[in-house]
Amino acid sequence: MKLSALIFDVDGTLAETEELHRQTFNAAFAQAGLPWYWDEALYSRLLEITGGKERIRHYIASCGGRPILDQGAIASLHADKTALYAACVKSGAITLRPGVNRLLDEARSSGLTIAIATTTSPANVRALVETTLGSNGLSRFSVIAAGDCVPAKKPAPDVYRFVLERLGLAPDACIALEDTPNGLRAALAAGIPTLVTTSCYGGLNGFSRALAVVDHLGDPGKPCTVLQGPGLEARMVDLAWLRDVARPAPLDRNEQARRTSQSPASPPCSRS
Repeated sequence: MKLSALIFDVDGTLAETEELHRQTFNAAFAQAGLPWYWDEALYSRLLEITGGKERIRHYIASCGGRPILDQGAIASLHADKTALYAACVKSGAITLRPGVNRLLDEARSSGLTIAIATTTSPANVRALVETTLGSNGLSRFSVIAAGDCVPAKKPAPDVYRFVLERLGLAPDACIALEDTPNGLRAALAAGIPTLVTTSCYGGLNGFSRALAVVDHLGDPGKPCTVLQGPGLEARMVDLAWLRDVARPAPLDRNEQARRTSQSPASPPCSRS
């Protein structure tokens, strides 16, 4: 099927944001007078839980976080953290990853639809996109699915199914771009072929079912490296290469023969 859309994750995919998220979680904890501190090792483990409020709840329930906060206090704490994060982003603390702006421009000039499927909050998306892509940056995306727009967050496929429904597209008309095993599982569960760009907190394992894995999308003067998948002569991920890696592999003769032998026999011709 013809490639019609690219669907981007945000944190770790559009930009390396997770370390700033960690820092602003800690700043929010200190601001609230909480004796909590998430170091890099702990935060890496907590990232297995998608969603900031969900991560705080998991920390309290499973990691001994005290005092125990109710749902309202968790929501308020997360809102404070979101405000701190947005302020840092707007100050210029974060830039897009190599190749992101280039691929967005190529997709737009080629008539492809661009969308976002993320578990981060709409406020975080807005701050990042408007700061890095300009005040009209949000308009470049036909659908932005973020935060609590679906009840189950990644690795559940709900957010991707939400995007597909809004776009009116079949899964195989799209390619998702992700950076974590949870994100990859979510996209694949929705039937969407997925490219992985590795990130600081996303790890290097759990990507065997991806179309390919690259360290970043690549830019002139900053070539990317393919870690898994077909070679990339230009050393920059472009639409031609994405279409090529997403194209189903041709069946070999043995597989063709096997499928033919399993096909139901044609009904006999009737005779008058």
